[in-house]
Amino acid sequence: MKQNAIVRILQFTKPYTKYLAAALISAVISVSLTLYAPVLIGGAIDKIVDAGMVDFAGILRILVIFAVVVLVSALFQWLMTLCTNVITYSTVKDLRKAVFAKLEQVPLSYIDRNAHGDLISRMVNDIDQISDGLIQGFSQLFTGIVTIVGTLGFMLSINVKITLVVVLLTPVSLFVASFIAKHTFDEFRKQSMIRGELGGYIEEMIGNQKVVKAFGYEQRSQESFEEINARLYATGVNAQFYSSTTNPSTRFVNGLVYAAVGLSGALAAIGGRLSVGQLSCFLTYANQYTKPFNEISGVVTELQTATASARRVFAMLDEPVETPDAPDALVMTHCDGNVHLDDVSFSYSPDRKLIEHLSLDAKSGQRIAIVGPTGCGKTTIINLLMRFYDINSGSIKVDGVETRAITRGSLRAMYGMVLQETWMFSGTIRDNIAYGKPDAMLDEVIAAAKSAHAHGFIKRLPQGYDTMISEGGGNLSQGQKQLLCIARIMLTKPPMLILDEATSSIDTRTEVRIQKAFTDMMEGRTSFIVAHRLSTIREADCILVMRDGHIVEQGTHDKLLQNGGFYATLYNSQFVPSEESEDTTDKA
Repeated sequence: MKQNAIVRILQFTKPYTKYLAAALISAVISVSLTLYAPVLIGGAIDKIVDAGMVDFAGILRILVIFAVVVLVSALFQWLMTLCTNVITYSTVKDLRKAVFAKLEQVPLSYIDRNAHGDLISRMVNDIDQISDGLIQGFSQLFTGIVTIVGTLGFMLSINVKITLVVVLLTPVSLFVASFIAKHTFDEFRKQSMIRGELGGYIEEMIGNQKVVKAFGYEQRSQESFEEINARLYATGVNAQFYSSTTNPSTRFVNGLVYAAVGLSGALAAIGGRLSVGQLSCFLTYANQYTKPFNEISGVVTELQTATASARRVFAMLDEPVETPDAPDALVMTHCDGNVHLDDVSFSYSPDRKLIEHLSLDAKSGQRIAIVGPTGCGKTTIINLLMRFYDINSGSIKVDGVETRAITRGSLRAMYGMVLQETWMFSGTIRDNIAYGKPDAMLDEVIAAAKSAHAHGFIKRLPQGYDTMISEGGGNLSQGQKQLLCIARIMLTKPPMLILDEATSSIDTRTEVRIQKAFTDMMEGRTSFIVAHRLSTIREADCILVMRDGHIVEQGTHDKLLQNGGFYATLYNSQFVPSEESEDTTDKA
């Protein structure tokens, strides 16, 4: 059975128990001194007997003690706040670290099926909400418990009967607070979920702003944003409305307590069972006794929000991780590049079949091209080769070893991959090229850039290889980013290559030069080339033609053209006049 979210948060505080103990001790000292202050005030009042009958020397002595008590109490209050802040921010740091580590461990399918903005919202906004709840919770918890226990002790020492009046009326305040809190949690849970949805939508719109503007989608995107934002507003208002009734409700009940104490205390004072100073002291304690309940009820909002956010965060932490590598898994340090797929079947969703009974034999040094219409499974094969996804049935072997018997890290290190979608991180040109080999010397980086025909444009940049790239490479053209991605692979020189539309964003002239560089790099290396532009794979040793998850044809470029099959149809659709292309497609 899953643990309560608050209990799980508290488990993250275990490494900081010494700060917890220090905070508790500081709270006890601070509150004890604060509670001692009314005794001093009551004593000073009792030294004022009548007009002209005032013990000024005694009052002065009490005032000196009172000043010392206030100063020491404030010091320990500061120490308690310091310790609770250390606990809170250390816990939040560890929680974020755990979430980020989890994102590195979950299967790629989890990242693919969840909105990235929502994942970011959980890691940033939801954990911030937990932080706010912890700060409020710890500070109120320590001082509140000690204050309640301390005031009860002091009140019992003064008058037992009046103390019982206070205690008997207290449950009413607790009942009101718990009743309202129970009904506000659902609203805070909805608020947290919609906040994640809004974050995902904003991330999606910002990341694809060019597409939004190109299709004139601004108005519709604004309307969609306002719809989500309106739902967030409605749930936020409801949550705050319900929770805001907690504090005034408990204050009303506590006002009744104070009134009852004042009435019963006044009667006791008239009867001579209580001095005026003691009555003043008792009224102060009654107020201090009810104050923690007011504060706790006031912090219910933060705690409810923190709990709702914590559930979303722990839902991510509870996601199953990738199937771990076997204890005896092989750490591959070298391979010849013989890749064999035997009767492989795979689908992203059980109800939608994709690849069925696929077999492939790639010999060392061969260039295997994979072509076919969109959605036929070309990129999926790449995902399976890299073990981003595990196959449903069949086997994939590298040099005769089942890939599931090889550690994922060492298997992926055997491949150099250039994707259609480029990725640049915020850093220098040099750092981006050396991403796969951080210890590379500058000469090596320059040599890789020259091989990728990127050296020329890099030298024209303001700081050359030390030029900073913005996040996502926004200050570079798509073609330039593609060249830098190719330079990364040129630097690492892995035994096998995967090129998924690697030259799709490069002009024809540069493509010719890049193809020559690739040809040199692919020499002696097994290479898998996914391409839509069929002109780029004419020199491949074997072309696999895919359709609906199956290999329907395979052979060399010339042989497949002679066969006049599906490949010929695809090829002719790119290189013959449009009228002939349409006729050929119709016949197919």
